[in-house]
Amino acid sequence: MKAKTISLVLILALMFPFMAKSQVKIKQTAGHDTLGEFAPEFAHLNDDILFGEVWSRNDLLPLRDRSIVTVVALMSQGLIDSSFKSHLEMAKKNGVTKTEIAEILTHAAFYAGWSKAWAAFRMAKEVWTENADSSSVASLEAYGQTLIFPIGKPNDAYAKYFVGQSYTAPIVTEGVPVVNVTFEPGCRNNWHIHRATKGGGQTLICVGGRGYYQEWGKEPVELRPGDSVYIPAGVKHWHGAAPDSWFSHLAIEVPGENSSNEWLESVNEQEYSKLK
Repeated sequence: MKAKTISLVLILALMFPFMAKSQVKIKQTAGHDTLGEFAPEFAHLNDDILFGEVWSRNDLLPLRDRSIVTVVALMSQGLIDSSFKSHLEMAKKNGVTKTEIAEILTHAAFYAGWSKAWAAFRMAKEVWTENADSSSVASLEAYGQTLIFPIGKPNDAYAKYFVGQSYTAPIVTEGVPVVNVTFEPGCRNNWHIHRATKGGGQTLICVGGRGYYQEWGKEPVELRPGDSVYIPAGVKHWHGAAPDSWFSHLAIEVPGENSSNEWLESVNEQEYSKLK
């Protein structure tokens, strides 16, 4: 049911080059705020060059990846101070999940040093257990920088069929419709069934974050970028974000006759809370 489709995602990216991410300027004022009068040139280099130019090359390397590189580089030097915590918080805003940062620091421990990893873990544990507002504009914009497709607008038309906030961005409107659907952390749609007298159904291609897909009577399947799911008509299912991660997938409608969508009950809260 689940198969790697990285090549398909790349093909879609080539088909729609106009959707590729353009450079977005990063605004940083920490240098000027803290050292503006004492060391104005250092403040300029920190805010205007390091962040304003280097970090702003997010069209070449996404913010999420830059955060990972920075966190590992600081950890390897043993620089576990307030600036390290700031970069951990930035990594979280840029879409790095609790599961991912734990794996990143574990992997880096073998190269950077065990004691450095312990120190980094203590600070990371604080950051990833804080109740940050994951639906804030800053979090949404930061996550958007990790995607090759736009997030789009709030999915108000179908909000009653979702738990949490979702967003939709039409990618292809003619022929076979393709829509990028983005779920905030913890957001998922209700159980539903794609109906058709012939053909029909839907294909999902994960393009960002981490989420889940589940068919009625089966265990949930974790989805990460490059994973895909084909959903035949008549199959009761749901899909959405993991509790601690944004999630985006392309929804591709399979052509069929007399196609419709039947929305059912919401996903059981107790069962969803068991997902990691």
